[in-house]
Amino acid sequence: MPHPPIHIYTDGASKGNPGPGGYGIVMKCGSHYKEISEGFLQTTNNRMELLAVIVALEAVRWDDAEIHLYSDSKYVVDSINKRWVFGWEQKRFAKRLNADLWQRFLTIYRKRNVTFHWVKGHADNPDNNRCDQMAVECAQQAIDFPSKASIDAGAGQTEINGSLI
Repeated sequence: MPHPPIHIYTDGASKGNPGPGGYGIVMKCGSHYKEISEGFLQTTNNRMELLAVIVALEAVRWDDAEIHLYSDSKYVVDSINKRWVFGWEQKRFAKRLNADLWQRFLTIYRKRNVTFHWVKGHADNPDNNRCDQMAVECAQQAIDFPSKASIDAGAGQTEINGSLI
């Protein structure tokens, strides 16, 4: 018997770019509802947007589930739907920010049946708004309680004139 479709909403935030950040995830499947969130000491908005997607896909237990993932990040949605990430992969992510996360993404993405949907941020989508609220709260908690915040090991990447340093 096939599983019901899973609907996932994700959002990321940072206070400063780079700065303290966080992500929020809402997962829905039939009558089931789950929220996931986490805060980081030093990161970027794009890293949190992408990490939210990765963590959400990793949390799905059924490899054959039909997944609809909703994000307000053009960076994430366009990179996948316009297939840019596969070109970056062919070039071994040379000079590509967030290569560590994109590689992690592709590992889980290839195990899932997922369709990406862009939604307008801060609009009338209660699940996206809830994700935004969680992401912002996690970023603030990283400021207020830095000893409890996670470390984003890949956040130290800096791009100057197209080269990672």
